[in-house]
Amino acid sequence: MSAPHEPHLPLAQAPWVEERGDKLRITAVRTFLTAPQGCPYLIVRIETNDPGLYGLGCASDPQRPLAVRSVIDDYLAPLLRGRDPGDIEDLHRLALNSAYWRGGSITGNALGGVDVALWDLKAKRLGAPLYALLGGRFRHRAAAYTHVDGRDAEELADKVAAARERGFGHVRVQTAVPGSDTYGAAPSGAEEARARHDRSGRWDSAAYLRAVPPVLRRTRELVGDGVELLHDAHERLDPRQAVEFLRRVADAGLYFVEDVLAPEDAAHFARLRAASPVPLAMGELFSDLTQFLPLLAGPLIDFARIRIPTLGGLTPARKLAAACELHGVRLAPHGPGDVSPLAQAATVALDISSPAFGVQEAATFREAVLEVFPGTIVPRLGAMEPREAPGLGVDFDESVARRYPAPEPLAHDRWALLRTTDGSVQRP
Repeated sequence: MSAPHEPHLPLAQAPWVEERGDKLRITAVRTFLTAPQGCPYLIVRIETNDPGLYGLGCASDPQRPLAVRSVIDDYLAPLLRGRDPGDIEDLHRLALNSAYWRGGSITGNALGGVDVALWDLKAKRLGAPLYALLGGRFRHRAAAYTHVDGRDAEELADKVAAARERGFGHVRVQTAVPGSDTYGAAPSGAEEARARHDRSGRWDSAAYLRAVPPVLRRTRELVGDGVELLHDAHERLDPRQAVEFLRRVADAGLYFVEDVLAPEDAAHFARLRAASPVPLAMGELFSDLTQFLPLLAGPLIDFARIRIPTLGGLTPARKLAAACELHGVRLAPHGPGDVSPLAQAATVALDISSPAFGVQEAATFREAVLEVFPGTIVPRLGAMEPREAPGLGVDFDESVARRYPAPEPLAHDRWALLRTTDGSVQRP
């Protein structure tokens, strides 16, 4: 019978740790749930035996925050206590392997929160902004895109013009489909808002194919060629419909179409590439960087939509950025309001340092978010710049965060629930 493991000794301790004179160690891994944006943010704080030296990360999975929190609190925290926080690659692999069944969004977000906190901690210890640890600046600013929606091309054109006045050269345009539960467009009134809340509305892909391409083409005519237009299909088309949609928007001059297929249909991207020249963006739902590799090999996509928390943090994301660079694919990182300012800051550090960068999605944060996360990066003249303070440059105020409790389970899950006109379940 083997001897019992002493609880204060880390499992599978790195053999080089005791050879170092540096005795910096992780003393605690804490999590905090808050919702100043309305959706739940799961924040990770890694503390050390050096008073005042800590790292922050974002493990936000809006639909499964309690499951992610359990992985961190019950499994990763005990695994990491007592270890040297500087060995990020070693700790990432150790934490990944500890689950044995690797992968998935819950594991990815748990790892992502811990990983970014370790990078933040290392940069703070070195007194450098995070991007300096990723190779330094490659560009001054990261071009960003904002979102607009409208009932028709004229309304969209007006909103695109307003976005251009704020400095945005890239604008995502979404339009409502009459009688259909449409992604990215505001409800037309109280009845439609109630149907979305209850998810009692229906998605009609045939109506989408009829209605949206003419609006996108007309919007391009109205705004001219001086602005990049993007559109998100949000996984709601099957491969046949996706081919038809891309053919119909070929003259709209789109910068890219995002998520024209669901991840489960990714094998059909070769078919899309052969059918249409419209640039394609994919990947925000991927939780493992190896899911990108078949799409990079063609390449079959033009933009990789990475979400740093779900992908497992900066450690895998920087490797993916290098792979994108080698294959001529550009980064278009995911950055809506359910990605906290901590994850956003980590993403901007990657944007600034990677030659593969293309464009960054820019969330519009509520004032409450700016209170909870001092130093939050906000777009300025259509672009985002990293903080020059050590680490992420963004902090987390726990006392303010307590004013914004997270919603109950299922409260946010309704967002991803949808049915089609025949009653069958539809992807988001």
